Amino acid sequence: MSAASPSAAQSSRAVTELNLILLGPPGAGKGTQADRLRDDFNLPYIATGDMLRAQVKEGTDLGRKAKEYMARGDLVPDEVIIGMILDCVSGGSCADGFLLDGFPRTVDQAEALDEALGRLDRRLTAVLLIEAPDEEIVKRISGRRVCSKAGHVYHVEADPPKHEGVCDQDGSKLVQRDDDKPETVQNRLDVYHAQTAPLIPFYEERSLLRRFDGTRSPTEVHDHIRATIATLRLEDQL
Repeated sequence: MSAASPSAAQSSRAVTELNLILLGPPGAGKGTQADRLRDDFNLPYIATGDMLRAQVKEGTDLGRKAKEYMARGDLVPDEVIIGMILDCVSGGSCADGFLLDGFPRTVDQAEALDEALGRLDRRLTAVLLIEAPDEEIVKRISGRRVCSKAGHVYHVEADPPKHEGVCDQDGSKLVQRDDDKPETVQNRLDVYHAQTAPLIPFYEERSLLRRFDGTRSPTEVHDHIRATIATLRLEDQL
């Protein structure tokens, strides 16, 4: 009887737990969907960049380790990032699930995360892949213009200012940030395809991947994600 208890507890928890990863190229709309999912399900949002900066600022053991690498201009090793994520997911705020964005970025990181969650007797619910063609991504990001004074954001096609190149709110000049330039965006996409896109077959083979059309409106994508999560929860209960 006692041997069956952990499995029963794990199955019971899996029904309520939502452990999600957001996957997709830069500019596909992950940030927009993350905001909505956090509101929908009251999920702690683990964005690895924010988490890294917070731990460094707080001076935690892992933060101090990360700072050493960052000070040298080196990439923070996977084991340090995994340690930070485990700090988050093993805490009380993540007891009912989490939304992970920006990690894993490689298959090695995905395998390390899988092992780490396994040690906590937890598992991923789904990997939400928001897809969009490169041409659409380049058009979206390179079309952004930012107010040089207060940072108000416009888009030359989707949300243009009333007067070209001028902020509606304070009249200051609109500029294109360096990281929004087409060549920079394409380089980010090349890195995504080389390093992160292999996660698609990795999670597909594990029956965790769910695909969403990022060219649709944010509301349509959100509705599709919500319906998918509802189905996953129903399947867990059967």
